[in-house]
Amino acid sequence: MSEIRAKQASVGVAAIGGPFELVDQNNKPFTDMDLHGKHSLLYFGFTHCPDICPDELVKMADAIDDVEKKTGKQVQPVFISIDPERDSVQKVRQYVKGFHPRLIGLTGSIEKVKEAARAYRVYYTKTNDDPEDYLVDHSIIMYLLDPDGHFMAFFGKNLEKAELSDKIAKAIA
Repeated sequence: MSEIRAKQASVGVAAIGGPFELVDQNNKPFTDMDLHGKHSLLYFGFTHCPDICPDELVKMADAIDDVEKKTGKQVQPVFISIDPERDSVQKVRQYVKGFHPRLIGLTGSIEKVKEAARAYRVYYTKTNDDPEDYLVDHSIIMYLLDPDGHFMAFFGKNLEKAELSDKIAKAIA
């Protein structure tokens, strides 16, 4: 295949997603490979988030339940902490319990979280230098992956639950 054809073949494929190595809310190693086999919906946030993260996780939980009713297909919800300094395994375990029974919570070392966020092009930064009292400014996006772990679509904060579930159902149909 010529170089021009190779470049043409790759047009339209988003460079989002990739391998990651974190730990789940039960302190077990968890990688991108653990998501293979079903569609997944990933959200990057932090447990000290006062409003946006909880709102988005409630919307995610409601939307995937709607998708299951509409399509008969399960979507695996995943929360990935971007604040590993405060979001211990125990803190993530407590946090995810309140949103959905299948929600997987992930955290890890600062470097491993940075690698996962980089793979998904997630922006995040601390709002100040206080080691205990800070917020994390971050992208507010959910990432839909296919059963092989490949990126399919992303959904921003502007979508209401019904619109989000319709878009996910359409994408996985």
